[in-house]
Amino acid sequence: MARVDFYVLAQADERARHLLACKLAEKAWRLENTVYIHAKDRGDAERLDQLLWTFRDGSFVPHGLAGRNDGTENSAIMVGAGTEGIGTRDLLINLCDEIPPFIEGFPRVAELVTSDETCRKSSRQRYATYRDQGHELNTHKI
Repeated sequence: MARVDFYVLAQADERARHLLACKLAEKAWRLENTVYIHAKDRGDAERLDQLLWTFRDGSFVPHGLAGRNDGTENSAIMVGAGTEGIGTRDLLINLCDEIPPFIEGFPRVAELVTSDETCRKSSRQRYATYRDQGHELNTHKI
């Protein structure tokens, strides 16, 4: 079973969620972990791809965009919206409203939740599902 950490943000906007995903990915990479950031759709994945280069002055987070086939497929951090390019990774950062069907391959999962009521409602459903499946759950208010 995976360790699942719910990071609950005070902000309601999706940009805050994306910024936290970048920060978590950078921290994991600096600790020599591999990461897959699972975006809602291809457009979100592309926005995250750009944000990973610019989210903080002086940041350098080597990453690739799944499906691009540009030589970055073996990057420590991959961003995608499907099942392509996931591979075996240490951390899944989930930005979707559902639990991805491939979480079994991850020892750690980060669920990022904004204060938006729709986001919170879907995160409560995911929390209950994870709990029922026997995962170790933790909540962090940010």
